Amino acid sequence: MSESYLITKEAIKVNYAAKDWEEAINKAGELLVTTGCVEPSYSQAMVDLVKNLGPYIVIAPRVALAHARPDNGAKETGLSLVTLKHPVNFGNPENDPVELVFGLAAVDSNSHVNLLSKLAGFLEDEKNIDYLCNCKESADITNLMNSL
Repeated sequence: MSESYLITKEAIKVNYAAKDWEEAINKAGELLVTTGCVEPSYSQAMVDLVKNLGPYIVIAPRVALAHARPDNGAKETGLSLVTLKHPVNFGNPENDPVELVFGLAAVDSNSHVNLLSKLAGFLEDEKNIDYLCNCKESADITNLMNSL
């Protein structure tokens, strides 16, 4: 992914009806596969991480940031986003339920730092989270997020 873009339209699924957190993470992983950022095995690695370490990936109210280790199939740094039709619980009492599931692919321990910094700055503004939760078109999301 180009440094000038935070996310591409192809890496976004809007209004997805996930039955649970696992399906939501798998969809985020599927988008990373589609955009060439990861191998298919990466999705299961993201799910396994939550199963093994708990819902620490729920980083803010309504927001999860799914990821796995670079050696689990990351091919390039990238970001995906699934906006959920119905919020799902991840088991994080402080920040559940989740409405936005970002998928993060990182090829090493440093290459994604700039991407994460931009994303964190974007998510600091509650208006941006509200906008993403209510957005109906992936192009509208890319326009907002890539204007950073």
